[in-house]
Amino acid sequence: MIELNSTFFAQILNFLILVILLRAVAYKPVLKILKEREDRIAASIDKADADAAEAAKTLDAYKAELAEARTKAQEIMDLAEKRASEEHEASIQATKREIEQMKKAAEQQMERERAHAVEQLKGEVVTLALAAAGKIVQKNLEKSDNDAIIGEFIAKLDAHKIGDATC
Repeated sequence: MIELNSTFFAQILNFLILVILLRAVAYKPVLKILKEREDRIAASIDKADADAAEAAKTLDAYKAELAEARTKAQEIMDLAEKRASEEHEASIQATKREIEQMKKAAEQQMERERAHAVEQLKGEVVTLALAAAGKIVQKNLEKSDNDAIIGEFIAKLDAHKIGDATC
């Protein structure tokens, strides 16, 4: 059984003093340290949540900027393709105009050469006609008669065709 003597009360008193001392010296500082640690952890969690929210906002902003940049890039590419197409079309039109001008110049050159050939041919025909007329007539006509015969012959040539060429 338990004896209630003075040592028992001394041990209880010692135990209570030890509890009070431990509470004052160890328990309260440990609780204070644990509370500070808990507060730091809570602050870190709050800061991490705020950082995560800020990162999400930044990510959304970057995504929006990226989408806008892609849209602008597509618009620039479309515009470049359109300009390239227009320049290609303009180049084709310029080439067609140049070809048309070259055709006209060639046709004009051919017409000039044809006219020159006709003039040469007229001169040769006149010379041949005079030679033939001189042999047939075998007589010497006056210069005015010769000019009248030549003029009449040229007028008849202009009225008729020589081959495909008109005189």
